Amino acid sequence: MRRRKKRWAAGEEEAETQKMAPPPVTSHRHQLALRWCKRAEAKDGAKRRWGLRPLECLIIWVVAFAFVARFIYYYVHADDMNARRESLSGMCDERARMLQDQFTVSTNHVHALAILVSSFHHRKSPSAIDQVASPSLSLSILWRVPLYLTLLCVVDRMQKTFAEYTAGTAFERPLLSGVAYAQRVMHSERESFERQQGWTIKTMKREASPIQDEYAPAIFSQETISYIESLDMMSGQEDRENILRARATGKAVLTSPFKLLESNHLGVVLTFPVYRSSLAAEATVEDRIEATVGYLGGAFDVESLVENLLRKLAGNEAIVVNVYDVTNSSMPLTMYGPESAEGDMSLTHSSMLDFGDPFRKHVMICRYLQNPPIPWMAILSSSGVFIIAALAGYIMYAAVIQIAKIEEDYIKMTELKVQAESADVAKSQFLATVSHEIRTPMNGVLGMLQMLLDTDLDSTQKDYVRTAQASGKALITLINEVLDRAKIESGKLELEAVPFNLRSILDDILSLFSGKSRNKGIELGVFVSDKVPELLIGDPGRFRQIITNLVGNSVKFTERGHIFVRVHLVEHAKLLFDTKVDASAKGSPTDLAVSTSNVFNTLSGFEAADDSNSWDKFKLLFSDSVPLSDKVAECVAATSLSDKVALMVSVEDTGIGIPLPAQDRVFMPFMQADSSTSRTYGGTGIGLSISKCLVELMGGKINFISQPHIGSTFTFTVVVRKCDKLLLIDRKMHLSETLPMCFKGMKAIIVDGRPVRAAVTKYHLQRLGMSVEVVSCMKMAIRVISTENGYGRNGRSCRIPDIILVEKESWHCEAELGTFECIHDIKHNGQVHEMPRMVLLATSISSAESLKAKSAGFVDTLIMKPLRASMMAASFQQVLGIGNTQQGKGVLSGGPFLRNVLSGKKILVVDDNGVNRKVAEFALKKYGANVACAESGKIALSMLQIPHKFDACFMDVQMPEMDGFEVTRQIRQLENQANKQVNMGSSLDGGSGKSQWHLPILAMTADLIQATYEECLKCGMDGYVSKPFEEQQLYQAVAKFFDTNQPLAQN
Repeated sequence: MRRRKKRWAAGEEEAETQKMAPPPVTSHRHQLALRWCKRAEAKDGAKRRWGLRPLECLIIWVVAFAFVARFIYYYVHADDMNARRESLSGMCDERARMLQDQFTVSTNHVHALAILVSSFHHRKSPSAIDQVASPSLSLSILWRVPLYLTLLCVVDRMQKTFAEYTAGTAFERPLLSGVAYAQRVMHSERESFERQQGWTIKTMKREASPIQDEYAPAIFSQETISYIESLDMMSGQEDRENILRARATGKAVLTSPFKLLESNHLGVVLTFPVYRSSLAAEATVEDRIEATVGYLGGAFDVESLVENLLRKLAGNEAIVVNVYDVTNSSMPLTMYGPESAEGDMSLTHSSMLDFGDPFRKHVMICRYLQNPPIPWMAILSSSGVFIIAALAGYIMYAAVIQIAKIEEDYIKMTELKVQAESADVAKSQFLATVSHEIRTPMNGVLGMLQMLLDTDLDSTQKDYVRTAQASGKALITLINEVLDRAKIESGKLELEAVPFNLRSILDDILSLFSGKSRNKGIELGVFVSDKVPELLIGDPGRFRQIITNLVGNSVKFTERGHIFVRVHLVEHAKLLFDTKVDASAKGSPTDLAVSTSNVFNTLSGFEAADDSNSWDKFKLLFSDSVPLSDKVAECVAATSLSDKVALMVSVEDTGIGIPLPAQDRVFMPFMQADSSTSRTYGGTGIGLSISKCLVELMGGKINFISQPHIGSTFTFTVVVRKCDKLLLIDRKMHLSETLPMCFKGMKAIIVDGRPVRAAVTKYHLQRLGMSVEVVSCMKMAIRVISTENGYGRNGRSCRIPDIILVEKESWHCEAELGTFECIHDIKHNGQVHEMPRMVLLATSISSAESLKAKSAGFVDTLIMKPLRASMMAASFQQVLGIGNTQQGKGVLSGGPFLRNVLSGKKILVVDDNGVNRKVAEFALKKYGANVACAESGKIALSMLQIPHKFDACFMDVQMPEMDGFEVTRQIRQLENQANKQVNMGSSLDGGSGKSQWHLPILAMTADLIQATYEECLKCGMDGYVSKPFEEQQLYQAVAKFFDTNQPLAQN
């Protein structure tokens, strides 16, 4: 009953929570998952409360037997610890006592030395320290030598006598590293004192001592510390305090531990005051200060001296000794011993030390260096009991805890699943916002470029605008890569199946990268096998995206050489290469000798990572260069009958290549080959991962061959379909720019010493319908154009070529050989009726070279690479003087159809961005529509109050105050109310004769997320137009709502 009541109460609480909760924003499945998680957590809490009992029992059981085992351990081990403690106490006290005795002996000797200095140096006049110096100075010497030199000799003798005496009695001071005497000098006496000593008083930093009331320079010192001579002992803070305290008390004074000069060892200084005369026991502090004439100090190198003492007392068991200055108990100072906690820290003994200074307190702390021996009997007996008891308790507890753990993991996995779903929704919303905010200004840019393109521009300006427009579209494509990655991860990316012209797409990509390739001076070329159909059905945008990513990477990482894009049929190339390999294995006569030169037979002459694009294999793809075997002919025939086409695309470059360790992670998202690469070349590392996913979605595979410092070759395959002939007639004019037909029947000669490069040029000329002949040098071209009477050697008619295309590299070679003089001779001798036009092809050329070629009368025009059929056609029309016979974008283009549909229609454009409104207004007015604009959702709602006269509305989705979704909902509500009134027979204000109100509303947004499209349909919108507008998309959107059967003549 209690459980039922609790469940009933929980149900009521859950119901109230649902009533008070805000309207749901997630899916129904998401709400069910959250509700299920709450119930699972409640059940899990009950299980945990029940599960505390076995856990508590296990803990109590283990703790009880732990105490028992510890009691056994301590009982057995107690006697050993007591004996060990007593032994440590005895050894520590013995060492402390001996150190203290040694220190006392040293202190007494220093005291006696201070009395000696006071008695024989200050109480005798002259000083009696040196008994040899004074008698040796004869009167004759004193008359001849200046007085200050005499004094220097006396001082030197006294220092030498003091040093010899202290060195000879050093055995009586075993703990002292040296002694020195510092004389008290007042400031008024400083000048005469320095003149007498022959040196200047210095500070501890070896600098001249600043002016102060008094000084304490060291004048006598033991040889071990002779470096302190002339140093003012009062310039150091520790020494100054020591001196002041020593002369005030009249007793030995110790400093706190510090680093000694020169040796940099840790030590202390013992200071005794030296008085001019004996003082009474009741002398005051002022009397002591007045009577002070100097200070005798001894330096204790604690580290070295204590170490020597302890080494003599080393016993059977090593101990660690630390000596501390505990004058300040809160901050003890280490005098001797290791800073780190080494040895047995569990057992220590302290022994107090008295070094004769009542102000200073010292202590010696000792501990064993080695840990105590392990009491195996006590451990084994106690641990055995504990382990047996713990295992018994754990076996009972394991079953319960394992079940609880599995249930808890399951609940956590469910929670994580719900969180992941929520994060996926949030990510989609974020990507939608970012896409909209970036694509919105791009819509303005592309729209304004389209408006500029419709104005009166010359051919050069139109080319600039088209290039900028293509670059903007490519930028939008790159922006969409992030969205593509999100779609790929969620499995929502769908491919289109529309007709497209592969060759036109490749020309557009070359145009996109032409500027960068020219600036770098690299050869950029493309070749499509004639076996590849002209029109295919697939996803042109995704195919363009793959090629753009690969070519963009090649341009980025290539500084010299070439980039070569090649397209052919998979089966055709595979069978040709296999046939070639078989023929080579049998020793066929077609084998070519391997060149030993450093120039390779590639597009640019640089070595490539994959030799499949070299001339030896590349020439096999030409239908007219190598006869087809029966097997290859059968394959070509079968491919022509099949609906599917398998393409193999390779992008070859001669760039920096990919390091071998990084080749395994090339296709990983957001990964660069090297951390320095992202800083030097830029990029996000997402392009190749997206390309790999797109290739796999298109039924192909992608791989690469790369060699560091040589280059890389990426090869991928895709499966597309052939385009139906009827569909070709309907949509051919939309797919590509129509090439002019005026070059059919013309003849061209290509002068190029590189066969691969010549084949690329020939490919573009054949697209224009020209017959092409390739020669390796200009002499062969001259032989063709100078054929007598236009007949060849076989007696057949040989037409003089119309155009000769000379590669820049061949032009340089021929210029050096003087070949162009023959051309001038032919022109002047009249051997031919009309000379062919000379065209120079160059990847990069300086202005000096261009002027040289034109001034010599050799070049009629210059074509910069990369080559495109449309660009070559325009140049040929100019050089041949042919009118622009290029067909326009035809009668079947989208413009007339849109004008037929939109002419006279009144359309409302709603957008908060002024540029976007202007672009949309221009795009619609271009096709004859009457356009009105609204800058916000509220204004649009007021303009669409029923009755109104608008035929359609283009509504921006994201607007401030009231977005497009809310405006559409309110419009639909108004229309439902109006339709109810019409159905009930009542008339509306304004006298509109419509029987049903439904305004076509098209969402106008830069967001391409599928969730946004679903939200558009959910709120009542009729369609979806993404920014920027395109004719094809706009026609498909409006054709559903307006009559498209009006004749074009009306417009």
